[in-house]
Amino acid sequence: MSSAARNVSTGVSTGRSVTDTLICDGAYLFEASLDVAAASALLQKIRAVRAFDQTLFLDEAAFDRDPQYRGVNPRPGRNLLERFDADLAFVERDRELVDALGEVLGPDYVIMDRKVVCGVPARSVPDWLKARIDGAPVNNLGPYVKPDYRDVTYFYGIDFHQDIIDFKDRDADFLTLYVYLHPVGRSDAPLFLLKGSHVLGATSFPHALARKDAETWRYDSPDGQSAEVRQTVLTGQTGFAAIWHPFTLHGTQPDTADHERISLRYLIGRRSASAVGLDLVNAAIRGPLRLDTTRVDLAADGSPQIMSNTVRAAEG
Repeated sequence: MSSAARNVSTGVSTGRSVTDTLICDGAYLFEASLDVAAASALLQKIRAVRAFDQTLFLDEAAFDRDPQYRGVNPRPGRNLLERFDADLAFVERDRELVDALGEVLGPDYVIMDRKVVCGVPARSVPDWLKARIDGAPVNNLGPYVKPDYRDVTYFYGIDFHQDIIDFKDRDADFLTLYVYLHPVGRSDAPLFLLKGSHVLGATSFPHALARKDAETWRYDSPDGQSAEVRQTVLTGQTGFAAIWHPFTLHGTQPDTADHERISLRYLIGRRSASAVGLDLVNAAIRGPLRLDTTRVDLAADGSPQIMSNTVRAAEG
C-alpha cells in the first residue's frame, strides 16, 4: 500500500506527509488497500464462527430481567480477535502502515486495543429492540447481545463522536486505525467523518453540530469557538485503511444492507518521550487536549438519557 495521503473529501492523492495531513484534516486515508486476500481470509474465518443475525440477541423478557449497560464490550479474555492473532500480520506488519504510525507516534508505538466491530444490518435487529433504541445517539448493541457473543462490538448507528470519549483525563496520545474487511458502500454503514473537526480540541459528547448543506457542518465548542467542517463518507474496498486523531468527529448511520459490516478497529498509542508527529498535530489544536467529562448522554446505570442523533440527518 502507498503511504501517500488522500484528501478525505476528494480521494485524490495530496503528496503530503502523514503528519501534515493529520494537522489539516484530522484523518489520513491510505491510497491503496491492505492485503486483500489476507483481509478476505480473516473475514471468512470470522463469519465461520459467528452468525451475525437475530440469534445474537437476548429476547426482550431476558433483557428486562437483568439489564446490563456496562461491561458489555470486548475485553482481554473475551475478544474474538484473540483467536486470530496470526491472521493480523497483514495489518500489523504492513510496511507502509508501520512507517506511517512510526512517523506520527514514534517507532515504539503500542497497540492499546484491537477488536472486531460489526455494523448490524436492520434485518438482524429484533423489532422490540429497534423500538427501544430509535433515535438514541449511541446504539451500542452490547447490552442486548447474549453474553457469549460480547467478544465483538456491535453497533446500529452511532452519532458523531470523538474516540477520546472512552478516556477521561487522558491526553490525545493515540490514533485510531480502521480497516474494512470487505467492500463498504453507502448502504453498509460506512463511517461519516468530519474533516478538520479535531482543531477545536476535546469536547463532551453529544457535540454541537448544525448541518449547513449536504457536505458541510458548523461545529461549536463550549469555549465559544466554531469551525466549518466538511463531511466525507468513508466508503472503500476490501482492505481499506484509515487513521484519525482522537478528536476527529465520526459516526455511522444504521446498516441498511442485507448483510453485516465487519471491520477491525485498533487504538494505537505513543510511548516515545522524543518528539513525534503527533506533537505537531496537537500543537495546532485550538482547544483542550483532555477532558474530565467526556460524555453527558448516559444515566448513572449507563442507560441512554438523551434521545437525539445528528448523524441520522447526514447525507451521503
